[in-house]
Amino acid sequence: MEIKMSFLQQKSKIIDWLKKNLFGSWISGIVTCLFAIITIFIAKAVLKFIFVTAKWDVIPANLKILMVGQYTASEVWRVWLSLSVVVFLLGVLWGIKRGIIKAVSFSIIAIFAITLLLPFVSIATRVWAFTQILLTLAGFWIGHKFKFIKKYYFLGWLLSVPIILILLNGVGNMKDVNTNLWGGFLLTVLIAVVDIVLSFPIGVLLALGRRSKLVVIRWFCIIYIEVIRGVPLITVLFGAQLLLPLFLGNGLELNNVLRVMIGFTLFNAAYVAETVRGGMQIIPQGQYEAAQALGLNYVQRITFVIMPQALRSVVPALVGSVIEVFKDTSLVAIVSLMDLLGIAKRVVANPQFLGRQMEVFLFVAAVFFVICTVISKISKRMEVSSSYGKV
Repeated sequence: MEIKMSFLQQKSKIIDWLKKNLFGSWISGIVTCLFAIITIFIAKAVLKFIFVTAKWDVIPANLKILMVGQYTASEVWRVWLSLSVVVFLLGVLWGIKRGIIKAVSFSIIAIFAITLLLPFVSIATRVWAFTQILLTLAGFWIGHKFKFIKKYYFLGWLLSVPIILILLNGVGNMKDVNTNLWGGFLLTVLIAVVDIVLSFPIGVLLALGRRSKLVVIRWFCIIYIEVIRGVPLITVLFGAQLLLPLFLGNGLELNNVLRVMIGFTLFNAAYVAETVRGGMQIIPQGQYEAAQALGLNYVQRITFVIMPQALRSVVPALVGSVIEVFKDTSLVAIVSLMDLLGIAKRVVANPQFLGRQMEVFLFVAAVFFVICTVISKISKRMEVSSSYGKV
């Protein structure tokens, strides 16, 4: 009886919602019906293409090059091992802090679980994907069980950067894999991660510099931010490719990937600076005065009072910037680097796969959609967590 009453209540709520939002008037009802018909036709055509018309054999045939570009096939294990380092550290962080890291970890596990279910992936890929799931869970257990690791996990993240670069590039007896061979989804993720990690602290410093009372520092930051925000990203990338070697001279040489990373970082830092500055401007003046009355110096006021509130208020804008950076990595094709989209263009240009543009680009769109959706969902969790003072 109780189940029946609950069902009737839910049914009543649904009917009330439909009346209020979709059929509130005769005009609203007509518009709803028209959009429903259009949606049905579009969905029917899309589903027919995906499950009947499309020839998806182009994806498994080119999966390796789409994921890692021209990275040496016999050395792909180094990419997986680098990923293992990241997921293990993420699992440890999950065991230590919970909160938003839990959602990130579950998203990572879900992606690898889906990879296990794909019919066209190789046995080696399935083994590596299953290993990533085990490493994430093992990291969680270690972080949860051994509390003393909390003091050292940040050191682990710092050490992971040179370790991953050594693994990917090679050193000593390891075979050297030139960065010009890096491509596909690997290059997309590397550029995006480096850009996001480095541009954030630079952007915060630029935001503080723009509000500085020191005239030289303030005007330097203002000029830098306005100049960078006033030119297209492509211009910055070409500048990084052509001008950096001139500034460095003949004694130091940077490969194309590092130049692009520097260009992306310098470009995104200007936008992060303006976002953070906007967050700082909405902090009431009383917060500054209260922090000063407590005897805190400038660094302590910014670190413990102002910046946490400012960043909390601009989480949606910062996450939007992260998503934009991830999608903008497709522009590296302009400077002769092959990211995921660049590799996709090369695949459809292959005479063997002529006429498969839709299948390849749908796959690329699905990859970008999944990653950006996960980031968006995580940002919403961050907003909810920050509103309760926990992240």
